[in-house]
Amino acid sequence: MKLLVENDVHQTRVAVLEEGRPSEIYLEHHADRGVVGNVYQGRVSRILPGMQAAFVDIGLKRDAFLYAGDVRDTLANLDELAEADPQTGEFPPQEIRPIEDLLQPGQELVVQTVKAPLPNKGARISTEITLPGRYVVLLPTVPSLGVSRRIRDPEERERLRLVLEELRTDGRGLIVRTAGEGKTADDFRGDIAYLTKLWGSIEERAGKSSSPTLLHQDHDLALRIIRDRLDRKFDQVLIDDEHTYDRAVAFAREVEPELAGRIELTEDRGRLFEHFGVESEIEAALRSRVWLKSGGYIVINQTEALVAIDVNTGRFVGKTSLEETVLATNREAVEEIVRQIRLRDLSGIIVIDFIDMTEAENREAIFEALQEELKKDRAKNQVLPPSEFGLVELTRKRSRSNLQSLLTRPCPYCEGKGRMLATSTICLRIKHELLRELDRYQGRGALITAHPEICDALRADYKEVVRELEAALDARVQLQADSDLHHERYKFSAS
Repeated sequence: MKLLVENDVHQTRVAVLEEGRPSEIYLEHHADRGVVGNVYQGRVSRILPGMQAAFVDIGLKRDAFLYAGDVRDTLANLDELAEADPQTGEFPPQEIRPIEDLLQPGQELVVQTVKAPLPNKGARISTEITLPGRYVVLLPTVPSLGVSRRIRDPEERERLRLVLEELRTDGRGLIVRTAGEGKTADDFRGDIAYLTKLWGSIEERAGKSSSPTLLHQDHDLALRIIRDRLDRKFDQVLIDDEHTYDRAVAFAREVEPELAGRIELTEDRGRLFEHFGVESEIEAALRSRVWLKSGGYIVINQTEALVAIDVNTGRFVGKTSLEETVLATNREAVEEIVRQIRLRDLSGIIVIDFIDMTEAENREAIFEALQEELKKDRAKNQVLPPSEFGLVELTRKRSRSNLQSLLTRPCPYCEGKGRMLATSTICLRIKHELLRELDRYQGRGALITAHPEICDALRADYKEVVRELEAALDARVQLQADSDLHHERYKFSAS
């Protein structure tokens, strides 16, 4: 496995490669850092008894949404230790009192974002704070002990639980992360000391601040990935930016010293994703149809209610019988479906319509293959057996914005029925494509003809793109607006 980190003045992009193909993509615009994991001092703006929820002003464009079940009951016994289920890693549910008994309008409280906002929804928040370290997660408001559900060995789970009991001294909760498997109490102590100190500083800021206030912002994307993902499965981490590389190595030496040597600075500045074929995979992930090697294909349609995935034989005609052809297509589709779910970060309700098979054992084999493939997914998911109509339903937890929402926007040409590339995405594509044609324009200059909105962006918010191109070409880059061009279309010519 490889980890690719590409950074420029506008954004950081990270890709996870498994067997040479991207399985996960992360993106963060520097001007719009994600909010998941941030801790805020908020103020309750409205109570909604009918929904057992409240709106809380945390300083974002939309008020955040807080369910009653995500409110820590201050009347509950905070000294009562809760232990996670040894099989599932889930904590037992607490008894939930009515939201109107828990909160009042105008009340201030410390909350953490657990889900990113959507275009029509505010962020989802919780008063149960979680502060992740390398090996453990500190739960400063919840007296719970748990072990990551991805650590499956019962003996190891029990050993880690006993270690947590030994280390727990202040009544606060702890969860062992997947990276903590095989680690000792000494490995955890540094994490716990750092996180305890961090929580103390958050409490101190909360005591001095008025709402709404950002009390704590998580690491930027590059360091979060190093903290959360870097393990022995990754044989190489490639970073194309020297500053990001230096920070990543320094951070890795603190959290995982023996793996710091796997981090390398590459000379593929701005072309790392292109070199490993990630750029083309991102473009393909914005399309609904995905071709399989056999000639079959899957169609992915994202709607507000659910994600529908359909499997088709396409050009694949098989060699023996229809049942064997269908089985082979479905088998190939399973692996690609799960990869696309992870790559696009699809979430919520996902319905898969495999091609009908007449033999029960074949249907069972496909379902078991899907379950096995889903074990690769880090996001929490639950899959149900095929329905009487042959549909397979699964749910997948959402924590961040998916690839489509990050790279596209609602399309004004079709009255919001579809989506189009975001202005930021087009500006950065122009940069990458013109750099690919560097030899053609170097020393001569280039004329970029694009939609007026794109030209305006390149003169203002993305003027650094033009400066970078002029430095690379050693010549002037001119912009020409053409209102007849589609928003996503642009042309290059020598100036």
